[in-house]
Formats: sequence, structure tokens, C-alpha cells
Amino acid sequence: MAPPSATTTETHTNGNAKPSAMAPHEPGLSETQAKVQMPRFPGPPKFEDKYEERDYLKGRLAAAFRIFGKYGFDEGVAGHITMRDPVDPTTFWVNPFGVAFSLIRKSDLIQVDHSGKVIDGGDVRLLNAAAYMIHAAVHSARPDVLCAAHSHSIYGRSFCALGRPLDIITQDSCAFHNDHVLYTAFNGIVLAEKEGHDIAACLGSKKAALLQNHGLLTVGKTIEEAVFWFISLEKCCHAQLMADAAAAGRGGETKKIGDEEAAYTYKTIGTPIAGWFSAKPEFDKMYKAEGEEFLQ
Repeated sequence: MAPPSATTTETHTNGNAKPSAMAPHEPGLSETQAKVQMPRFPGPPKFEDKYEERDYLKGRLAAAFRIFGKYGFDEGVAGHITMRDPVDPTTFWVNPFGVAFSLIRKSDLIQVDHSGKVIDGGDVRLLNAAAYMIHAAVHSARPDVLCAAHSHSIYGRSFCALGRPLDIITQDSCAFHNDHVLYTAFNGIVLAEKEGHDIAACLGSKKAALLQNHGLLTVGKTIEEAVFWFISLEKCCHAQLMADAAAAGRGGETKKIGDEEAAYTYKTIGTPIAGWFSAKPEFDKMYKAEGEEFLQ
């Protein structure tokens, strides 16, 4: 989601001042100076009937897996996206273990309760234990989170091997300014309840976690938000890996965005509604490409 193009604005200090080329989202530019304003974002649909909401959200979750499959975020059977059930918020829906992201349909999803028992869903009712340990802890600790996404994407897991947080070096990375954490422990596949709780505690109120030697984890108030943050964070990791390598090859380092500028940009591109709206094109393309098949 690109911010408005830079606009030329006249300063009002004296008649000899040169025009400013600051974009309207930059610190120091007043609303009266900005010729172009960011529009108000639309929002996700609202439902009075929780069962209708569940059906709609399961379709969006199936689309999310197809999007992850398109990006190649699957690695064998690893990776999971969960959605809190609107009818019974103590449960969540997740992909069945061993079914390819690119083949998942709405009817394939399985519903899991707080104890890790599969209580509803498709024919394949295998539950990834690691998915339960991580996502159950996150959903329990974060009532505001509808969706959580994790997979072993190539650039995310490569960057996570560095054991460092993301540098704010691009406009897109500003969405994660002061809104991501580094989880530094790695104890193998997450099969212990304690580690799931440790990951959730480290995540805190943030939107994303870099799981050292493991991969990315993102959350959102909507499925679309969590999916977009994952895609964007993966690309930010890719960008930083390339930028760091290029800078090191020239004996230098990357140029960091200042805290003030990053914080100001975050207000435009880092909010939950911005995440939802930014994902809209991906979901629109998926519905166009796949038709109704994944909604079965």
C-alpha cells in the first residue's frame, strides 16, 4: 500500500522561500499544506449472525492458505495459520496436518478446542502439535487476535538465523517500527506447552515475532491483516539481507530511517486497518484465479 506521491507545497514563511517537496505524510508538514490526503480505508464486513461470520471467515482462511501456497511459504508439512472461532472464541480453526497449502478448501479446515482436541472439521483430522502449542498460547494471551500465521519461509528463516531485529531501512519496514520482537530461544520443534507460552509472552502486544533459527510469526485482528504482515515481513527480511550484503561489499552499512519519520509513517501503513486493506488485492486475485473451488 503506497502512500501518496510527493507533492510540491508552498511555504508561508516569506515570499522568497522555495517550494517544499515533502510528501504529505512527512513530519513537519501540516494538513493545510498537504495537497493530497490519505483516504479513509474501508473495513471488513460485519455480521450479526456468528454462524454466518464463521462461514465467511473459514472461506477467507482457506484463501489465506492458497496465498501462502502461491508464495511458496510451505516447507513440507510445516506452517500453520489459525483463526479464532467467532461462535466459540475458546476454539480456533487451523489447517489439517499434511495437506498442501495450495489444495486447502474451506471444508478441509479443522476446529481445535483449548485442550488440543479436534472437535469438528474435514476428513483429515490430523493436528500439528507445534501449531497447537504456539497458536493456542497466542490466542489465549491475546484476546484481540483473530488470526495468527507462521511458516518457514525462506527469507524469514534466513534472517532469523542472524539473531537480530529488523532494521528500519525501507518505507515498508516502518510498519514494523517498535512493533516486532526477537524471540531468541530455540529448543527444536515446539512440542512443549511452556515454549508456546514463552513465545506468546515475548510477542506481547506486538504484531510480529522473529523466531530465532526458526521463522516468522505474525498476528492480526483480521485474517487479511495477519497474512499481509507475514508477506510484508518476509519481503522486508529479503530486502535487508540484500541491502546488508550490498552495503558490506562496499565497506559501508545501510542508511536507517529516523525514529520520528518511522513512527509517523507507521501511523499510515502499520495500523490494523492498513494491514487489512493492504491484503485486499492479494485476496481479490486469489478469488479471481481460483474461482469457487477453495470455498467448497
